Amino acid sequence: MINATMPSPKNSPKGSRERRAPGSRMEFLSLMNQKSQVCPESPSRRKDSAATGAAQQALPEEDCMKLNPSFMGIALRSLLAIDLWASKRLGVCAGENSSWGSARPLMKVIEVSGHGIPWLAGTLYGLCRSGSSAGREVLVNLLFALVLDLVLVALVKGLVRRRRPTHNRMDMFATISVDKYSFPSGHATRAAMVCRFVLHHLILAVPLRVLVVLWAFIVGISRVMLGRHNVTDVLFGLMMGYMQYSVVEYFWLSPISAPALFTVWS
Repeated sequence: MINATMPSPKNSPKGSRERRAPGSRMEFLSLMNQKSQVCPESPSRRKDSAATGAAQQALPEEDCMKLNPSFMGIALRSLLAIDLWASKRLGVCAGENSSWGSARPLMKVIEVSGHGIPWLAGTLYGLCRSGSSAGREVLVNLLFALVLDLVLVALVKGLVRRRRPTHNRMDMFATISVDKYSFPSGHATRAAMVCRFVLHHLILAVPLRVLVVLWAFIVGISRVMLGRHNVTDVLFGLMMGYMQYSVVEYFWLSPISAPALFTVWS
């Protein structure tokens, strides 16, 4: 007797295929998902991602630049801080209630002695009263030096536009528009230039020559004591005035080089 077992619906190949069908569909969907995940990005997306990465790499460099300033920047900021601190400490005549407030009237007299108006008026008066050609030549060049000083100082003040110290009182003698600025000190430039001019073109005894040099330095010091300028304003002004005289010597005016000018004063 042959035992033939009929395939049951449960064990039939068709049933097994039907049972595997859901699994096969899940496998097909998973494969499609994998393909979609590994599909190449579009060019625009690659550009955006590259730009984002470059920006993320640039940020640390900018932060480093902010956190690590240059040595020159640190030196300039330190010099400015020292300048402001020293100028405030040395402004002992800035007001009547300052530590040296009683010396303020004397400092203001020194201030007038270095002002441009008295020097211009005195030079013009000397030209009108001079009776010698040599004297007129010296006075004409002194007038040229004073005008040159006014122009150069006004140009530098207009370019730099540094405000005067906060402890300064704006009660100066005969100020103009650019005098609200502090750098450089016009009194210091004028004092240094006039000092060098007088020492080269006037015959003076040794005590008088020493007094002229002391006057130039006292004018510069008085600017800081009155609170008109910072220390660096005066130092730069003294150097600038010293160099201005070299310009005057280079363009020295004489009856030969400028005859029309000397005809006016003859």
